[in-house]
This record gives sequence, C-alpha cells and structure tokens, in this order.
Amino acid sequence: MTVVLTPTAEYKVSTRDGLWMSAADAEKVTGWALKPEGMCRDERCVPLPASAVKGGDVDVEAFWQRLGGPVIASRDGDAWALGAPADERNAALEGLQAPDFTLPDVDSKPRTLSELRGKKVFLATWASW
Repeated sequence: MTVVLTPTAEYKVSTRDGLWMSAADAEKVTGWALKPEGMCRDERCVPLPASAVKGGDVDVEAFWQRLGGPVIASRDGDAWALGAPADERNAALEGLQAPDFTLPDVDSKPRTLSELRGKKVFLATWASW
C-alpha cells in the first residue's frame, strides 16, 4: 500500500511503477473521474496523453502535474504528496482568509480557527529549519 497525501486528506491505495493506480483509486484520491475525454470533475475535463492511461489504470503523477500541482515522493516511493495547484493556492491567497485548522491551545484544549472568526486572533508559528 502507498500513502498519498493531498491538500485535504490522506489515502492508502495500491500503486505500481510510481503513482499508477486504478481509475477508481485515482478518483478517490483526486476527486477526478477517468472518462474517454480524460480526467473529469463535473463539466471540466483534462485531456491526458495516451501514455498516462493503460487499461483501467491512470498515471496520477502525470495527471496532477498536468493540473499544475506539485508532486513529490519519498525515496522508497511508499509515500507521495500531491500539492494544491497554483491557481487554487492563488485563489486562497486572494481571499486573505487562513484555511481552517484545529490545534491545541496552551491548556491543551483543541481550538478550531473557524470558531474564532470575527474575533482578533494572534497566531504565532515557528519552525526549527
């Protein structure tokens, strides 16, 4: 099983030769369904080259890159991350609203950002790297 991280969730799916997976797993991971015209979500379809589809399998790495999303894999290929495409990141930045998340406060009580909307919030972050 391979772990695939997306901007919204984590999935465990069977893959081969990189990020090739069944069309059903590709739809579960990406939200896009394989159709004759390509990978589709609602009325929007992204054509795929013939080399990215074999039988009922899809090269999700090639598809995600075609969407403009970054893709990275662990050295062993047992974990992959699909980043949000640039247009989605830019749209979120234009809204100037932080994405919702839940973290413990100093008293270990979980706090969700959306519960604090409309109030002044001081958010401090730190990273050792």
